Amino acid sequence: MTGSVGDEREPPGLLTALLTGAAVDAMRAAGGHAGGVYLRSRAPGMLRLAVLTGLPGPLFQPWWRVHVDRPFPVAEAHRLGVPVVLANATEAMRRHPQLAAGLPFAFGCLCVPVVSGTHAYGVLTVLRPPVDDATRIAAEVERLTLLADELGAALKRFEDEGTAVVWDGGPHCVRPPSGGPAPGHAGRFTWDPATDTVRADEHAHALLGRERGMFPRTLDALARAVTPTGALEMPTLLREAAAGRPPALPVPVYTEHGAPRLLTLWSPDPSRPPAAVSGFLVDPSPGALGDAAADLLPQGVFCVDRLGLVVYANPRAAHLLGVPPRGLLGRSLFDAAPWLNQPACEDHLRAALLTPEPAHFHVRRPPSDAQPFEGDWLSFSVYPGPDRLTCTVVPENRVSDGTGGATAADGPGPDTAAPVYRPIVLAIALTEAVTARQVSEVVMRELLPAFGGNRLAIYLLQERHLYLAWESGFPKGFLAPFQGVALDARLPGVETLTTGRPLFFDSMRQLAAAYPGIPLDAEEGTRAFLPLIASGRPVGSCILGFDRPRSFGAEDRTVLTALAGLIAHALEKAQRYDTEAALARGLQQALLPRRLSSHPSVETAGRYLPGTEGMEVGGDWYDVVEAGDGLALVIGDVQGHGVQAAATMGQLRTAVRAFALGDRPPEEVMAGTNHLLIDLDPGQFASCCYVRLDPARGVARVVRAGHPPPLLRSPGGRTRVVDLPGGVVLGVDPRAHYPVTELLLEPGAILALYTDGLVERPGRDIDEGITALRLALERAVEPGVRRLAEVADRLTAVARQATDRPDDIALLLAARHGDADATDPARGASRDLL
Repeated sequence: MTGSVGDEREPPGLLTALLTGAAVDAMRAAGGHAGGVYLRSRAPGMLRLAVLTGLPGPLFQPWWRVHVDRPFPVAEAHRLGVPVVLANATEAMRRHPQLAAGLPFAFGCLCVPVVSGTHAYGVLTVLRPPVDDATRIAAEVERLTLLADELGAALKRFEDEGTAVVWDGGPHCVRPPSGGPAPGHAGRFTWDPATDTVRADEHAHALLGRERGMFPRTLDALARAVTPTGALEMPTLLREAAAGRPPALPVPVYTEHGAPRLLTLWSPDPSRPPAAVSGFLVDPSPGALGDAAADLLPQGVFCVDRLGLVVYANPRAAHLLGVPPRGLLGRSLFDAAPWLNQPACEDHLRAALLTPEPAHFHVRRPPSDAQPFEGDWLSFSVYPGPDRLTCTVVPENRVSDGTGGATAADGPGPDTAAPVYRPIVLAIALTEAVTARQVSEVVMRELLPAFGGNRLAIYLLQERHLYLAWESGFPKGFLAPFQGVALDARLPGVETLTTGRPLFFDSMRQLAAAYPGIPLDAEEGTRAFLPLIASGRPVGSCILGFDRPRSFGAEDRTVLTALAGLIAHALEKAQRYDTEAALARGLQQALLPRRLSSHPSVETAGRYLPGTEGMEVGGDWYDVVEAGDGLALVIGDVQGHGVQAAATMGQLRTAVRAFALGDRPPEEVMAGTNHLLIDLDPGQFASCCYVRLDPARGVARVVRAGHPPPLLRSPGGRTRVVDLPGGVVLGVDPRAHYPVTELLLEPGAILALYTDGLVERPGRDIDEGITALRLALERAVEPGVRRLAEVADRLTAVARQATDRPDDIALLLAARHGDADATDPARGASRDLL
């Protein structure tokens, strides 16, 4: 664990300081264990963790990057622009199982979007103790929302001043200021740069060897209270902190007498530099952080702060960890003892930092020159505290089982809860993917970041040939020669499938040696070729690429092979979906009109877009029917999806056509259709809008049942929502009344009927969607747009490109011709259109 993991692309210090202050304030305001700020990345659709407080950065590494389309609370808050509140782990598992799989213990989560006007910058998030009901933390959510609004306004000012408010590096990790009284081995002080005044508590006096009342009161005096080296460093450190750039890790300094101290600095208000600076002095020596008795205990005792740094270790702990005491203090635990850097330890330490419950686990200690006892096990207990973890470690007696493993002689066995976070999260994500593209996107988001990869190619098997289904990260055109290769080709992507054996290459040279003459996409890096086999049937192959050298250990190979099986089953399911979805779409199209009835004075255009979530057919429909000497325009939406909704839609469409062909008045058409739906009793209701148009006079008689109001664009371009009364949805009330409204459709005017799928989005008011559609229709007729079909295409262009349409969409447009006079510019424009 390290204190700061940002890279050279980290934004300017003032921005970092602003985000740091916001994260710390958010953690305090919400009573949290940890807080953070996510910002937009330059990579499209990616949020990156910019600042983290209360947790060591590496313990939160699985969530450093979050794609906005992922079903994670941070992504949902950013995508929808609303707070996401998970009161407890049960709610987290119900709503966001991928997050709960990675944090399998009691916690709550608050995520609030950081916005300013129409600018969405990121998300302010806090992990906090759980509560049984979200209403109990309503005040915390409100405080967090105010902080997010303040941060959004500050980021808008940064952007207006020319600072790019994006984050592409790792998170800046900071220690939260302690909320409790300072222990005897630690002291606090503050420095106000405006007055050059230093104030300190009595513990800080003692730690610098000064009597009470003799603590330095200015920055220069404080600098002279430490060794000459420290005297040179301290003014610079404090001034940098006042400017919003405090050191991420504790800085070692020494008193005049040579006693070591650890100095931590932060700025409580980094948004207004130069700001006051708070300091925290710690005596890292064993005698200061523990009683003399702790140094003599037969068990090892050490303390880790919330950045993962060891602030105390007794001699026994240093001995058992195989690290000299001076090699532990002030260092990251995982840096000092790298063999602890494994998922099992990370999971337990993460749990101890986020919950009040102690954690217990067992780790096998590797042999070393100083301690050549191979196979020894150590038993760890971790006890949470507000500012640090207290850990005990004792040897656990084990005897060899003769197989290279070990059995327990006394006490519990090794921790059998093997870390399965990656497979669980990938499995959960794959259950939500229904197309081959969605499966590939999940693998790209979940699998590659977990293993540090940057290249992915997925090939699917069709008629004994492999065809590329997805690629990312490879040089443009590099994979083209491998498209459609037969199963007898000697290529690793083919042989991994035909043999069923994964292939791992720790270097490109190793790959070239195994397959002489094979084209290489890079000189350095490693590659993994995984067979995609589901239920014993070959599906395809997967290629993972890594730019940096790495060795695929036994655990990596096992996990990647298991994940390949999950991917294969998901792709097999996706192939079935594609086949069945094509059939469903065909049935849906058969239920819609193949052509619309026409009239010499009226042009019509209709569009239907199926929803992309699930493969069931929907209940949206539109139609144009000859009615006497005019036309009937109708659009409707049956509640729900599936065969039942489609069957009900077909029956309603037939009924409306029959009423329209008989030229029944609009109110009778709607009333009759309502009674039919009630008699059918399908357990569903439907909305509908019916228009009886007289093309000669341009009079339209409109009636609607619970349907969105039509839009009317005048020949001059002004577009309005037709505010007309309506009745309840069809299928609810047999006594429902449906009033009729008359409106005039001038030559060159356009009437738009639509279903709610075109204007409704999660987290957005439907009136906003209707307004957006009205403005789009107002702008849709431009020079060069001559047909109504082009207008329909323009109005549905955004929806067609969306990959996450939750509902079906239907659109019906009608425009009336007229004997346009060349002297009438408005009508002339309409002739251009029609």
